[in-house]
Amino acid sequence: MNDNEWTTGAGPGTNWELAIFDCDGVLVDTEALTHRVLIDALARLGIDLDLERAFGLFLGNTPRQNIDVIEGLLGGPLPERFFEEWREQLYGRFRSEPVRPVAGVEAVLDRLTMPVCVVSNGPFRKMQTSLGVSGLLDRFRERIYSCESGLPGKPAPDLFLAAARDFGASPARTFVVEDSPQGVAGAVAAGMTVFGYAGADHVDAAELEAAGAIVFSDMSELSSLIERGVPTVAIGR
Repeated sequence: MNDNEWTTGAGPGTNWELAIFDCDGVLVDTEALTHRVLIDALARLGIDLDLERAFGLFLGNTPRQNIDVIEGLLGGPLPERFFEEWREQLYGRFRSEPVRPVAGVEAVLDRLTMPVCVVSNGPFRKMQTSLGVSGLLDRFRERIYSCESGLPGKPAPDLFLAAARDFGASPARTFVVEDSPQGVAGAVAAGMTVFGYAGADHVDAAELEAAGAIVFSDMSELSSLIERGVPTVAIGR
């Protein structure tokens, strides 16, 4: 996408009607910790994974997708309460580490003038815990969307479209910040502009771009991308 494919404007977020952020890895720095705790839990089941392999298997998945992956590795059903116990361990680690906001994201949020919400494949409690510990929860509160609501998770567009409907926003005037190909694919399918954050070691920038994202690697770059306004190609959809 080149410079003449964007509208212009005078202020931050000109022409945008809604901003949507993924949670893990975009708002809060939780991905590595989450996967390390999962690796430890899987090791107790006899499944040996390193961090790179775990990211490849689980990053961006819904809980149901993760269960299917693990049961495939295990060759049978998971022990009863496996995920409940793992999540309790994880939430305890979120508090003890503690979880921090992704570097630079608070400055981005401070500059936004349009409504902002979170759309994630993670459970509500996970987001409430990580956002709460990191100090970001008050920015979102009731503006959190999860596949626990009963809508299909990413890469389906349903959660993104539900958020746009709730805020009365046009998908073409909505931008999404994502760090997984599944999330990018879902937002693109919803007709939204996607900024793909590739600042973490486990994120493949080429995969985000191939899925349809405008890729950036440092949160300090995001405000300038937003301030360029809505791409004219989006308006013409």
